[in-house]
Amino acid sequence: MNCPKCGSGNVNIQVVNESQLVTKHHGIIWWICIGWWWIPIKWLCLTVPALIFAIFVGKRKKIKNTQKKLYVCQNCGNTWKV
Repeated sequence: MNCPKCGSGNVNIQVVNESQLVTKHHGIIWWICIGWWWIPIKWLCLTVPALIFAIFVGKRKKIKNTQKKLYVCQNCGNTWKV
């Protein structure tokens, strides 16, 4: 394999791990069945407990990892996908 930028044959393959922080959301079925009435009632009747819960518990989060394989030219540092 040759580098498309400089034409060198000194190329290695590296696996790069990318992680993203993703917040979980309710699905459309939840919003159709429950969410449209639960959220207004919760904020009207349970405002103080809901605020305390929102401050101390926070949002539900998940880490999503993806792996990519990249060619890396050792001479010029150019990277491109496998």
